[in-house]
This record gives sequence, C-alpha cells and structure tokens, in this order.
Amino acid sequence: MEFSGAVLDVDGTVVRGDEPIPGAPAGYRRLREAGVETLFVSNNPTKAPPAYVDRLGAAGYDVDADRVLTAGTVTTRYLREHHADDELLCIGAPGLIEQFAAADLATTDDADAADALVASVDRGFDYADLCTALCTLDRGVPFIGTDPDVVIPAPERDVPGSGAVINAIAGVAERDPDVVLGKPSDPAIEMVREWLPVPPEECLVVGDRLDTDVALGERAGMTTALVLSGVADEAALERSPVTPDHVLEHLGEIDRILG
Repeated sequence: MEFSGAVLDVDGTVVRGDEPIPGAPAGYRRLREAGVETLFVSNNPTKAPPAYVDRLGAAGYDVDADRVLTAGTVTTRYLREHHADDELLCIGAPGLIEQFAAADLATTDDADAADALVASVDRGFDYADLCTALCTLDRGVPFIGTDPDVVIPAPERDVPGSGAVINAIAGVAERDPDVVLGKPSDPAIEMVREWLPVPPEECLVVGDRLDTDVALGERAGMTTALVLSGVADEAALERSPVTPDHVLEHLGEIDRILG
C-alpha cells in the first residue's frame, strides 16, 4: 500500500525519555525517503510543539514545530473555542498553564471562582489538589481532561500520566469528565486532519498504545500499526478490543508495511 501521510506517536514510539528507541530514527528516515509527510502527535500536554524540535532533533529526528501536535495544543484550542472567557482552575504542569497564558486563557487558584476545571498530569499532585478539585466540581462546573493516558513511558519505567490524575478526581467527585481530549478524541482527529490533509486511506498511524494511537487511526479510517517498543505488549494486544492492522517490534520495521 502507498501512503502519503503518517501520524507518529512520540513517547514509546520514537523516543523513551530523550533517547531514541533503537531502529526508530532509521524508520523515520525511511518514511521521509518514501515521500511520506509525517506529523508527530503526542498526548503529552506539558510541552508546546516548539519544545519538541530540540528534543526530537537531539534524538536524530529532523522536525519543524508545525509538524508536532500535542494534547496541550488540542486542549488549548478546545478551551479557546468553548471557554475563552472562563476562569479555569488547572491541576496540571507549569508547562500546560504557560500554554494557556500564551493563548490568553485565564486561570485561577480559587475553587469558588472557577468556571471550569482542567485536569492533567501533575507530578506535584497531592491530597490538597484533590480537595480543591472536589470543591470546584461540587459547584457543577465543566470537568475537562487533557488526555486519557493512565501511564506514560519514562526513561527507566512507566509512570502515571494524566489519566491517573483525571481518574482520581473523577473517583472522589463521583462524576466522569465532560470531555477528555488528546488522542483518540474527536477534537484531536479534527486537528490531525487539518495539520495533515491527506485522504484517510493514504494515512498511516504508528504508536505504542492501543487505546489512543491505534484507536485514533481506527476511528479516523486510517491504517494502523502498533509498535511494541512502549506501553503495549503482546498480552495487552490479546486483551484489547482494538485491533491494529499491523504489529511491529519498533518503527525500524516500517518496510514491512511500506514494501
């Protein structure tokens, strides 16, 4: 099959931490040599696209900022479209709040003044944050999650991600989020189609997660490939209701799909 575009996940697919996954840079170069336009799509909401230029560049991937889409990007646009004039109480990393500020979105630490709660990965998340979230949501305001990733690949082992924080808040508030953005949400699919305007049947999605990467490709009508270099393994594949079109050990095996 010939592809004109490819959506590539970042963590667990092309890098782990700041180090390239063995074989992945060669696979990326093979895609580019084949004339396939690439878009990196990450569910990490803590860094804006320009931060990925240096990170991926140091790992051997030549990429421009307009070829990177993140859960932070998707969340910021969603909030600009639906909560532009609201005071947002954000439980999340400083990098996410900086993205909100750059988009002229207002944030607050006052649970009684907040018009909406945004929950995301936060390495300082604690009991006080859980109390603040409960107090905010008790007022019936919208509950927004940046992405569903419960665990994320880190240099030495997998660690809790945004989904862990969102689920903790949802549990104590006894209500689900009104929307969870990032992959595989409809707003993320919409932005992927805008940033990589190729026919779905000519687009390949490669990632290490069945419930986000592969699910996004499946929902968007794209060809999907799971790599076993990150979160998912053979056992997860057997349990999952989501079935990829291809399974690779790592991105370096991309020729098995390209031919």
